[in-house]
Amino acid sequence: MRASFIPFSSLLAGFIAVLVGYASSAAIIWQAAQVAGASASQIAGWMTALGLGMGISTLALTLWHRVPVLTAWSTPGAALLVTGLQGVTINEAIGIFIFANALIVLCGVTGLFARLMNIIPPSLAAAMLAGILLRFGLQIFTPLPENLLLCGSMGLAWLVARVAAPRYAIIAALVCGLLVAGCRGDIVTNGVSFSLASPVFIAPHFTLSTLISVGLPLFLVTMASQNAPGIATMQAAGYRIAVSPLMIVTGGLALLLSPFGVFSICIAAITAAICQSPDAHPQKEKRWLAAAAGGFYLLAGVAGGSVSGLIAALPGAWVQMLAGLALLSTLSGSLYRALANENERDAATLTFLLTASGITLAGIGSAFWGLLLGSLCYCCYRACAARRREGVIPVTLLKRLLKWLAELNPQASAMSVSGAEVSRTICSALSIRRCMTY
Repeated sequence: MRASFIPFSSLLAGFIAVLVGYASSAAIIWQAAQVAGASASQIAGWMTALGLGMGISTLALTLWHRVPVLTAWSTPGAALLVTGLQGVTINEAIGIFIFANALIVLCGVTGLFARLMNIIPPSLAAAMLAGILLRFGLQIFTPLPENLLLCGSMGLAWLVARVAAPRYAIIAALVCGLLVAGCRGDIVTNGVSFSLASPVFIAPHFTLSTLISVGLPLFLVTMASQNAPGIATMQAAGYRIAVSPLMIVTGGLALLLSPFGVFSICIAAITAAICQSPDAHPQKEKRWLAAAAGGFYLLAGVAGGSVSGLIAALPGAWVQMLAGLALLSTLSGSLYRALANENERDAATLTFLLTASGITLAGIGSAFWGLLLGSLCYCCYRACAARRREGVIPVTLLKRLLKWLAELNPQASAMSVSGAEVSRTICSALSIRRCMTY
């Protein structure tokens, strides 16, 4: 996959995906490592190992499937580690990483996770993705009061380019934002220094209490809050590939790199949506070229000790605005697919709202609970629809009809006929069967 064959829009989508991923949660990784007692050199090594792992897995899976498969670390998992690693030694933390990643590989080998993801309706997957992306759409406007010139100019540049040259709308917003931020002196490069950091091997130590109290929740959070939305994102974009090999590859690579501080490598959702959108490439079958993100991951990994300082040099409003604009088309497309089927609209709406709420229950993010609630609603509606198609009508109406029949013919009350048979007969006689379908 040579650079000369990669359209600039695809290259830019890969760059933005990595930028958004690092800008949104790299600081959380550093904080979790500090809580575990890692030194500055060890933390830089963790970032290097994570970048290399995500780059290798992204490039390998994308080239294998010819589908834009992006990997990422688990941001909810990192947030869990910030609190869960309190009082845990760095060696025990490595043992926790190995345990959690081994469980992910086990899920891939057994195929349990794949079977679960294959039964999720596309409308609910799209609704969950829309709920995840909603906050990124809202953050287009939240920085406006304090950064009116920067955000306003980026928005105007995006709008003009969207009308004149849609493929380059994000490029226009990016360049315009950098020019405005540079002229205003908002880009602070004083603390930026480029240095190479090598991954540092740390011997693991396993204790049953930490594996149960931290390792098991880390596994559950990674699967429910990262891998499930990531697979759903691919399905919502129209890419349906075997799930189990993805779990085996990402989990296996993370397991191999766990002694170097890689706590998770999983399927990306938000950043993947950037590379799976029409802005990355107008042709769906060629959007895998945006897997150039894997190359940016590798670059970020090599400069693991400098990434956080480089991101911190850019205005936060610029990063937020760029991410929101890059995900806007994906958000609108997800909402359309989620609400297109009238019979599934209620379930999709509940999925969208609960996912967008951002709540956390039992340490698991809102994406999982939104999908669970929507699936329950969907199953209830399908069950009711199936009963109605079989001619089963509400009990109250059935009683009234039986009473009416008994009044017409007293012998009818002595008939030994099941309620379903009676209702089917009545529906057939009155030709109202079609009115009782969902």
